[in-house]
Amino acid sequence: MKPLLSGIAGPEDLKNLDQTQLTALCGELRDEIIGTVASSGGHLGASLGVVELTVALHKVFDSPRDKILWDVGHQAYGHKLLTGRRDDFHTLRCKSGVAGFPKRTESEHDMFGVGHASTAISAAVGYAAARDARDEDHSVVAIVGDGALTGGLSFEGLNNAGQLQADLTVVLNDNKMSISPNVGAIAKYLTRITSGRHYNRLEADLWDVLGKLPKGSKAQLLASRIKESLKQLVVPTILFEELGFKYYGPIDGHDLPLVIRTLKAVRRLKGPILVHVVTSKGKGYRFAEEDGQKYHGVGKFDRAEGIKVVKPEVPAYTSVFGQFLADRAEKDDRIHGITAAMPSGTGMSALRERRPERFHDVGIAEGHAVTFAAGLACDGRRPVVAIYSTFLQRAMDQVIHDVALQKLPVVFAVDRAGVVGEDGPTHHGVFDLTYLRMVPGMVVMAPRDENMLRRMMVTALDHEDGPVAVRYPRGTGFGVEMDADPAPLLLGTSETLLQGAQACVLAVGSMVQPAVEAARRLAGDGFGIEVVDMRFVKPLDEDALADVWSRHRLVLTCEENSVRGGFGASVLEWAAARDGEGPQVEVVGIPDEFQEHATRTELLAGMGLDTDGLEARIREALDRRAHNRAQSAS
Repeated sequence: MKPLLSGIAGPEDLKNLDQTQLTALCGELRDEIIGTVASSGGHLGASLGVVELTVALHKVFDSPRDKILWDVGHQAYGHKLLTGRRDDFHTLRCKSGVAGFPKRTESEHDMFGVGHASTAISAAVGYAAARDARDEDHSVVAIVGDGALTGGLSFEGLNNAGQLQADLTVVLNDNKMSISPNVGAIAKYLTRITSGRHYNRLEADLWDVLGKLPKGSKAQLLASRIKESLKQLVVPTILFEELGFKYYGPIDGHDLPLVIRTLKAVRRLKGPILVHVVTSKGKGYRFAEEDGQKYHGVGKFDRAEGIKVVKPEVPAYTSVFGQFLADRAEKDDRIHGITAAMPSGTGMSALRERRPERFHDVGIAEGHAVTFAAGLACDGRRPVVAIYSTFLQRAMDQVIHDVALQKLPVVFAVDRAGVVGEDGPTHHGVFDLTYLRMVPGMVVMAPRDENMLRRMMVTALDHEDGPVAVRYPRGTGFGVEMDADPAPLLLGTSETLLQGAQACVLAVGSMVQPAVEAARRLAGDGFGIEVVDMRFVKPLDEDALADVWSRHRLVLTCEENSVRGGFGASVLEWAAARDGEGPQVEVVGIPDEFQEHATRTELLAGMGLDTDGLEARIREALDRRAHNRAQSAS
């Protein structure tokens, strides 16, 4: 058969394909996805699992007139290939290339920009309400993974959709996994549904009986009641139906003709519809089918041999944190570890293996994770909440209201702080210094290397008077010597790493090492640059700042965080409250705009936050100061 994918310029090209051709197209899509992800990295298992569903959606619905919304979006590679982006798909997640998630500015077929879970249903309800306000008649479809149902926002959307009774279809893609295997009551609930498929035959038989009974008779009423009771017993779909949805399924998500028939049937129905589709994550690629967690998000790999795990010579910050927490939990039985559906991603697997009774995976529910930790802390436990910076944004009310307001000693291990690379703006953790620094009583630290991370964790766990956040970047440390027994830091103290008289760089976290290297280069040209590792963003080392202000006329603050409201802003606030003149201050950090996807190295270089960039920035500042002094003298 002639290849088909190369001839698909848009979803409309699927309309005239027959069943044999559509099946062949599914194979071509899988081949393209596997080949591209092998060479560029990306989210593999999720997209492979929904190939038939994706083809069926675009066969039945008319995008972009019909609105198709993908939850999270890491399963949308097939959607991208069918909506005019095949020629550029080889640039997936590369700088200036195709984004790894749906993006409204990239295609008219991407209805909602996304990268965080549980958003699709709420957004779809908004689309449906807008459609109805204009008296239009197009379809609105949200594709939601079962993992996203562990997030409360999904249920808020379901509740509102049921109350509005708007025409809306939710396709529940059930593969029993998000990144790690799903946990909680919802996962068990869906398993009960999928194990009750024999009910479908029973229901058909009952309807046949009901149709032969006189309408309104006591026998028909009794049979109806029996049917409903059996339905709740055998197939517990009552949750969705009580929320106002008509439930259909579960159906085999890899049976393409069945999926197409089902979507065509529900498209004609009124009101909220939920179609339960069961799929296999990684379908069509043996390695991904065998280990969906390993092949969820991957770097480059050999397609024929799969991923070869090579232990890095220098451990990642995540691994250092995870090992430290497991070791400390062996000595302190008050410690509990909490993660929001990412035990491996946050390094908590070590704790899960060694102290499973004090490891808690709460699902994709960051707000609950924080309030759950608050409850533990109220009863004398020492909870450590490990969440990526970008996801902790979703729990700010809980951080403020449930933890900080009550001065509870909850430790926040804020992973992936700063730019994270190819996942792009939805995943860059560039706001945490800003949103955490504003919280009264919050201690905020950022380590310059992996050993300092361990010392900061000791400091955090020893701190009893309120919450503490330790933020650290994606990637490996520097291979520094690790203290056998890491000592705590004195709260709010900095450390001067290099002396110099011509300028001072106040750096935090991941910016300390590049600042030191830049200063050493400048020293070779006769410039004396002082570098201070501030260590604490809150509380600031005010004594050290006063000393710097007394000796320097030029100060640069450096952080891998937004320049708005972050570390540099805190220094300026401190300086504004002082009497008398001070040095010229330049704030160096993430510009006040969303950063696109590229490698972490490319992003830092583009913003001037690597060693070369900081060296250039310091030189420019010195040149400007010399120029201004010369003008003043003349």
